Amino acid sequence: MPTLLDSERHHRFNEAVQLGKLTIVGAGLIGGSLGLAARERQLAKQVTALVRRPESVEQCQSLKIAQEVTIDATDAIADADLIVLCTPVASMVDLVKGWLSNLKVGAVVTDVGSTKRDLVNELTPVIGETGAHFVGSHPMAGSAQTGPSAARADLFEGAVCVVTPGSGTDSSALQIVNQFWKSLGSQAIVTSVDEHDQLVARCSQLPHLLSSVLAKIVLSPRHGELQRQLCATGFKDMSRLASGSPVMWRDIVASNGEAILGVIDEFTEELEQLKGMIKANSKEDIKSWLSESKQLRDEWQNPDTD
Repeated sequence: MPTLLDSERHHRFNEAVQLGKLTIVGAGLIGGSLGLAARERQLAKQVTALVRRPESVEQCQSLKIAQEVTIDATDAIADADLIVLCTPVASMVDLVKGWLSNLKVGAVVTDVGSTKRDLVNELTPVIGETGAHFVGSHPMAGSAQTGPSAARADLFEGAVCVVTPGSGTDSSALQIVNQFWKSLGSQAIVTSVDEHDQLVARCSQLPHLLSSVLAKIVLSPRHGELQRQLCATGFKDMSRLASGSPVMWRDIVASNGEAILGVIDEFTEELEQLKGMIKANSKEDIKSWLSESKQLRDEWQNPDTD
């Protein structure tokens, strides 16, 4: 287990978790924000960022994302108490396999990936064989902007972070990851990998794909320049997610295809019902349909409102 600065191994973690060395693998928006937040909250004696390109070293240093920024995986992973994988999901398994021998016994590895089942099932036993531990996690925080220059120390404050243990997850490692996210100001929620993947397909991945569909239809050149000129605030809000990284979202969709197909079917079914109401010119049914949606959205947005 990680070496805590203010307690023994069985500390109850009632206060902010404090680590000897925290290593962040990948220093884009999420990784960079983790570094800034961990340093601001003094969660570790040493915050190290592992990056791919030499030019990223200077940029991350100038942004004060970590005390140490390196392209040397051996140096970054050695003696790390907690390692957070902030790279695209598709590259995580191969990355970890490349430095398994550098993990110290008792180290904890977690991630920020948008899909969990395959990752947790693959990494939990592989990392466990080294005497270290893997616990999946997914902070529900982000931005349309990317890269370390978009990083913010407050990105995780008030956000939900889903922690997803597997069948062989070490309970102490789970506690450390859970408390780490709480120490960053997040609300940590523990659930299964399958439930996580189903829920995020509906509330995160489907909205992104719908935003992309909307942009593709409305901004198609076949509709002419006037169509583009008429697009105002509503369209801008609805299509914002379409500006996300195509490579990152390709990997997310590929890793959670079954769940995404299921929620596309849910959406299509709802759309067919709406089409039927419109064809029948059923004004009351349309009003009821819109009213139900408004009520659900309002209750979600303002849960304490009577």
